[in-house]
Amino acid sequence: MKWPKISAQKLSNYFNMKKNCCLLLALFLSINCLAQDLNARVQILSPKIQSNNKRALDVLELAIRDFLNNRKWTTDPIKSNERIDCNFVINITEWDGSNVFKAEAQIVSSRPIFGSSYNSPLLTVNDKNFEFNYSEGEALEYNDQSFISNLTSLLAFYANIIAGMDYDSFSKLGGSAYFAKAQLIVNNAQNANFIGWKAFDNLRNRYWIAENFNSATYTTLRELQYTYHRLGLDIMASNATEAKRIIAKALPDLASIDKQKQGAIINQMFFSAKAEEIIGIFLKADPPEKIKLYNLLAEVDPLNLTKYEELKKGK
Repeated sequence: MKWPKISAQKLSNYFNMKKNCCLLLALFLSINCLAQDLNARVQILSPKIQSNNKRALDVLELAIRDFLNNRKWTTDPIKSNERIDCNFVINITEWDGSNVFKAEAQIVSSRPIFGSSYNSPLLTVNDKNFEFNYSEGEALEYNDQSFISNLTSLLAFYANIIAGMDYDSFSKLGGSAYFAKAQLIVNNAQNANFIGWKAFDNLRNRYWIAENFNSATYTTLRELQYTYHRLGLDIMASNATEAKRIIAKALPDLASIDKQKQGAIINQMFFSAKAEEIIGIFLKADPPEKIKLYNLLAEVDPLNLTKYEELKKGK
């Protein structure tokens, strides 16, 4: 059998076409990577649910993961290795077997510390009213300007809080635009028939998270995020003594917040993420410094007083 002859020109055109296709594919993949801001790990738990249709929960888990990871949440180009690490653990407490879900969610985020392999926790929050409707295979639609579904509003709200806290840790008040977006999501949800969006639901909900982050009352705490992380932890690998000095000098700013406001949710979110880390930073400090720090933390964060007792032990 004779193979048809192919001219050199045709071969050149063929390989050029393949080369162009590869370049276009590489460009597409690079653009797609830049479009991703979050590196979200999603886990759906359902120990209380008696159902043979757990496949629907797997589909839901994948849909949430894709929604968080494949959407552009920030305005900056972010490389794949710069995405914000976060975890969404959603515990389904009630399910009608169809499309009505009641759940609790734990949302955690962290940021890398320069010159180390350590990731510092930024956000640790439990949402006990993570309720939504979802039908298997349903597309998760979202619009910044309107309320479409409670599920996508919940996810978008926390995506913006995560982004805002990350930006605050890298530049002073750098997360303001994302906290404003979170506030807009809250405003759009005021007429929704779901708990957690309104001021009178309780004092530990999404309404107050957005309110606190957008309030001038808590500017000091937001500025502390920058000092603590960018000026403190990020130089820990190169100059631990100076890093600890900067952090120790910044922490007393927390006492400047009105005592009536110290029980606010933004304060609790900070210490939920940072209490154990602060103890670890200063555990080997001189006893007088540790006692001084213990007295400060006991005043501004009495909920974690038992943890801070560790600072009074040993040398």
